[in-house]
Amino acid sequence: MEKTMNASPAPSEQLEKNGFAEAPTAEEGVDVPSSITEKALLRKLDLHLLPAVTILYLLSFLDRSNVANAKLDGLTTDLNMTGNQYLTGLTLYFIGYVLFEVPQNIALKRTSPKLWLPSITLVWGIVATLMGVTQNMAGFFVVRFVLGVTEGGLFPGVVFYLSMWYKRNEQHYRVALFFSAAAVAGAFGGIFAYGIGFMKGVGGLNGWRWIFIIEGLLTVVMSLAAYAFISNYPATVSWLSPTEKAYIHKRLAADSDATNDEAFTWHNVALALKDPKCWFYGLAYHTMSLPLYTLSLFLPTIIKDLGYTASQAQLLTVPPYACAACLTVTVAILSERYRRRAIFIMGSSCIAIIGYIVLLSAPEDLPGLSYFGTILAASGIYPATAIVLSWPANNVSGQTKRATANAMQISIGNLGAVIGTQLYRSDDGPRYFLGHGFALGYLVANVCVVGGLWALLNRENARRDAVLEREGRTRTLDEAEGWKGDDDLRWRFQT
Repeated sequence: MEKTMNASPAPSEQLEKNGFAEAPTAEEGVDVPSSITEKALLRKLDLHLLPAVTILYLLSFLDRSNVANAKLDGLTTDLNMTGNQYLTGLTLYFIGYVLFEVPQNIALKRTSPKLWLPSITLVWGIVATLMGVTQNMAGFFVVRFVLGVTEGGLFPGVVFYLSMWYKRNEQHYRVALFFSAAAVAGAFGGIFAYGIGFMKGVGGLNGWRWIFIIEGLLTVVMSLAAYAFISNYPATVSWLSPTEKAYIHKRLAADSDATNDEAFTWHNVALALKDPKCWFYGLAYHTMSLPLYTLSLFLPTIIKDLGYTASQAQLLTVPPYACAACLTVTVAILSERYRRRAIFIMGSSCIAIIGYIVLLSAPEDLPGLSYFGTILAASGIYPATAIVLSWPANNVSGQTKRATANAMQISIGNLGAVIGTQLYRSDDGPRYFLGHGFALGYLVANVCVVGGLWALLNRENARRDAVLEREGRTRTLDEAEGWKGDDDLRWRFQT
C-alpha cells in the first residue's frame, strides 16, 4: 500500500510554498477514524507532554542563570572572588555542558525518557542546592562544572523526545513553546531574587545562598513528581486508546521515522558527524548562544551599571524577559503558519542587532534608552534561538542520527557561550563595549549562516525534485519500505 506524500496537483508549487513534503491529511491517504478529531488529539498530546518538559526546562534555565542574580546579592564578596574569577566559574559550567551533551543524548536513546529526564533533573537539583552552601572559590568552580554536566542532557533530549510524538510541521511550535520557558525563567528569576533577597540573615545565611537553596530544592521536588508525569513513547502510554495509538503510528509513519524500531548503532552516530548540514545547524546555534547566554548571565549587572540599585535591577530584568517570552510564542506561530524557518530567524536576529546598536551608541546620561536596547536584544534573541533549536529535529531523519544531531547542535552552539562568559569583565562597565560588540558581531554572523543554510536546503530540495521528475518517479512512500533517512530523494527539508 502507498501513502501519498503530496496530494497537491502541483508538487513543485507545494514545495515552493512549504519548502518540504508535508505529511498527509485524511484526504491525502491517512484516514482519521470517526472516533478521533485530529485537533482534539493534538490538544491531548500537548496537555500530557508539554507542561512537564516545559517546567523542567524552566527550572534548568533558572538554576543555571540565577548566579547572575546571586552576584548582585554578594556572592563574589562572600567567596572572595574577583570579577574575572567569577567569569571563570561561568565558563566551567559550559565546558561541562558541552563535553557531556552528546553522551547524554545517546544515553536517552538507550534508556527511556520517563527514566532519564527526571533522573538528570534530580541530580542537577541537588547540585544547584549545594551551590548555596559553597564556602570558597574552588567549591564554586566545582559545583558550576558539575551543574553543567548534569543539565547538558535536558534540552537536546526533549527536542528528540518531541520528535517521536509530533509530525515534522507540528514540532517547531512545540519546541518554541518549550524554549519560551527560558525567557519565563529569566522573568521569574528577577522576581524571586528580589523577594529572596529579603531573607538575608535568616539562618545566618546571606540572601544569595537562599536563592540557590530554595530554587534548587524546588527542582528536586519537581524532579520527583516528573517520574509520574513524563511519558515514554506513544505505543507504551496508558492515556491513549488503542485507536489513538494506531492513528498516531500511521500519521508519524507517513511523515518521518518516528515509528521505526531503530536499534542504536555507532554507524548512525557517524552519519550525523559526517553530514555537513548537521554542522551548519550547530553553527547557526553557535552564533545565537553567545548573545543568548551573555544576556541571561549578565543582564542584572548590565542594568545595575546603568545607575540602578541592586534591588531595582533585579526587578528591571522582568520586562525584557516578558517581552521575549511573548514574542517567542508569537513568532513561532507565524513561522508555523507560513511554513518558514530561516526568514523568521534572520528577522528576529535583526531586531536584536538593533538592540545592541542602541546599547553601544546610547549616551551614558540616557539610561532609559540603553534599557530599551536590552528589551530589543531579548525580544530578538529568544525567538530566533527557539526556531534555530527546532530546525534539526525537523530536518534530520534517522532516530539515532537525529538524537546525535540535536546534541551536536547544542554542544557546538554552547562553545559560543564558553566564549561569551569571558566578555563582560567587571571593569568594562557600564558600556561593556567588548561584550556588546561581540554579541552584535555574532548576530550579524547568524544572519549570514542562516541565509547560507537556507540557500543550501532550497537547492537540495530543488535537486531532488529534478531527479524525481527526470526519472519519472513520484514522492510516494511504500508502507513496507519506510523512509531511508534524510538522504531519501522523497524527503524535503524545511527551510
